[in-house]
Amino acid sequence: MALVNLLRTNDAVVLGLVESLMKEAGIHYFVADRSMSVMEGSLGLLPRRLMVEESAKAEARALLIDAGLGKELEPE
Repeated sequence: MALVNLLRTNDAVVLGLVESLMKEAGIHYFVADRSMSVMEGSLGLLPRRLMVEESAKAEARALLIDAGLGKELEPE
């Protein structure tokens, strides 16, 4: 199973919304760098990466664009 980076953000609200959308759509995802806040002192400066399976990338991108979050996506 290959994972691809869908988006990178340090905005906890955006990340929570995207996670909720992925769960509702049944798209498996992984949030990388979530524990990096320990290294940075919990300031939220380092972005978290939301990864999805490569086979679900197009569906996940379309979902976020439809939700008005297209500007958060990593360029293709």
